[in-house]
Amino acid sequence: MVRPQKLRKIGCTPESRYFKPRATPLSELIEVVLPHDELEAIRLLDLEGLYQEEAAEKMGVSRPTIGRILARARKTIADALINGKAIKIEGGKIATNQMPPDFPRSRGRHRRGGRK
Repeated sequence: MVRPQKLRKIGCTPESRYFKPRATPLSELIEVVLPHDELEAIRLLDLEGLYQEEAAEKMGVSRPTIGRILARARKTIADALINGKAIKIEGGKIATNQMPPDFPRSRGRHRRGGRK
């Protein structure tokens, strides 16, 4: 029996959900999916330059798991770049600390100015 996959912590979600070759309409392209956890691994290791141990700790996974996530991400990105495919960013078992922009910001029970 396979263990259920743990939620992977990510620092942020990207503003763009698609990347594609410039000259071809999206409707004519083959898509590859890059899950949010794979994008986060690329961000932490390749962009921020963290070691695998540090990135694994930030994402809440083991060091071997971050290695597998990174290998899948690099393979997906290489496939898209070499073969002219679109990259769609979606999915993955993730937990984020980022609130949606329309989320109401409440001050809880204690408001400024006393009770009304």
